[in-house]
Amino acid sequence: MLNTKTPEVQFAIHAVRQASLLVKTVQAEMVSPALTKDDRSPVTVADFASQALVAKLLLETFPNDPLVGEEDSTALQTTAERSKLESVTGFVERFALGATPERVCDWIDHGAGEPAERFWTLDPIDGTKGFLRGDQYAIALALIVGGKVQVGVLGCPNLSDGYRSEPGGPGSLIAAARGEGTWVSPLDSEPHFTRMQVSDRQDPSQARLMRSYESGHTNVGQIDFFAEALGVAAAPVRFDSQAKYGVLAAGQGELYLRLLSPKHPDYREKIWDQAAGSLVTEEAGGRVTDLSGAPLDFTAGRTLANNRGICASNGYLHAAALQALRLINA
Repeated sequence: MLNTKTPEVQFAIHAVRQASLLVKTVQAEMVSPALTKDDRSPVTVADFASQALVAKLLLETFPNDPLVGEEDSTALQTTAERSKLESVTGFVERFALGATPERVCDWIDHGAGEPAERFWTLDPIDGTKGFLRGDQYAIALALIVGGKVQVGVLGCPNLSDGYRSEPGGPGSLIAAARGEGTWVSPLDSEPHFTRMQVSDRQDPSQARLMRSYESGHTNVGQIDFFAEALGVAAAPVRFDSQAKYGVLAAGQGELYLRLLSPKHPDYREKIWDQAAGSLVTEEAGGRVTDLSGAPLDFTAGRTLANNRGICASNGYLHAAALQALRLINA
């Protein structure tokens, strides 16, 4: 059973829930069909506001813990971005009384911490294109101690029951703690958790492959070759963001890959893109490694510098997936 009275778990659940509700508000008020393709203002506001709020809550709860976050306030402090800073401050103030532009910048910059023996890592909004489409995105927060993820929480405002795409629905709060399993609760009410478990599919032809709408950091062609090498006949499941880890943990998909894009062969995953989601899958009974089968190494700084890509599975199909990866030389 998830011990929600543990201070770290309690904090992570509260912080992600508050940030998710904030970002959901930004999406509702700023994202519209009239947005131009290149207008990233809403996601920028949501990113900064989410990080500011989580950092403020962390400073109040665990003031000595570093936060490794994705954003910093440098751009917001320019004259050209003053109106955006005011917009960020306005949203943060709804959830944190006393927010000012100066305090908001300080809170955001608390995310410039360095990995330590114990630290938190945050992706304030994962899934840019999903967010702008009014579809799937996630707020991801994890606690890392001694190089291992100990707590991981995902807030998915447009995902119901941890796996159903339902924009405007109750949303999902997915929480995992090492040794305590993975649990899901509706996001729009006080948390009441139910257990999540990966699927028990063992036939590679029936494996549902989690695929992204976003292709910037993966190799779409190689994923097609991988599916062929594994003999996959099942239709893929498409989701943006670390919501895919939730769907995997809920047993509604079996495999998720992050292959290296030919445009970025030296790319290494950012720790905030994988920490929370990897624990969510593992504690639901799944397995997460890099493409060679090595465990993810969270001791190498702000990136998974010692790992190439990601292979996540329901566990039963992991060996077959790694063998298929070797066949295509991924």
